[in-house]
Amino acid sequence: MNTIIIDETMVEMFKEHLRLEEKSENTIEKYIRDVKAFSSYVNGRTVTKEITIEYKQTLLEKGFAVRSINSMIASLNSFFLFIGKTDLIIKTIKEQRQLFCSEEKELSKEEYTRLVNAAKSKGNWRLSLIIQTICGTGIRVSELKYITVEAVERGEAVVLCKGKRRSVFIVKALQTKLLRYIKEQKIKTGSVFVTKTGKPINRTNIWRDMKNLCKEAGVNPQKVFPHNLRHLFARVFYGIEKDIAKLADILGHSSINTTRIYIISTGSEHRQRMEGMRLVV
Repeated sequence: MNTIIIDETMVEMFKEHLRLEEKSENTIEKYIRDVKAFSSYVNGRTVTKEITIEYKQTLLEKGFAVRSINSMIASLNSFFLFIGKTDLIIKTIKEQRQLFCSEEKELSKEEYTRLVNAAKSKGNWRLSLIIQTICGTGIRVSELKYITVEAVERGEAVVLCKGKRRSVFIVKALQTKLLRYIKEQKIKTGSVFVTKTGKPINRTNIWRDMKNLCKEAGVNPQKVFPHNLRHLFARVFYGIEKDIAKLADILGHSSINTTRIYIISTGSEHRQRMEGMRLVV
């Protein structure tokens, strides 16, 4: 029987393999975390196909979202492929594409505005601009480091992510605000959003600072995290352009299927459209 026992050396070799594949640091961290979680579940046992299927079922029983489970499965399958154990590869869970999203999860434009104003009222201009930069450009929080003094002056940032290079436009209103901030903070070159020691600001700090705005802004904390700003950008852009291919390019997505997740309407919007069809006579 073709079986394995996962050890630390094997995981480290896989990590190096991912680096050579030029995966982003965030992707590497995620893959390794998923493999280690599986290894912890196996707990020294010999890995068989039965155990991998059992693990998938366990994740379902624990209430993990299907999308999250499939993401974990992708990490494990990549690992199994790397070590040459293709017989251990697990099938992902098939799920009908979601037609609409929960209003409890999606940030509205009005709520976004209240968050920006709450940051301003606290005197946290950096946080206010970080929120506006992510939402105004559609970049990932990990890509904030590419918003440099030089990029702001050009009105365009060049982002390198997952082996792809794309240009991100900085609209005039945002450019004006960022140039004023750069002047006030006496930032001469490099990343605009940095710590007191000059290092790019940590995503965890941004997440925590955004959560601290919720009470004053009157926004559900479950809606408030950096990636939801990117979702808002996508929904507003698509509402104007109706061009999913162009949106995928702007967001840096390799697959339009990923972009579809960003632009699904809320349940109330979906209901309104169905009511407007007036097909019940």
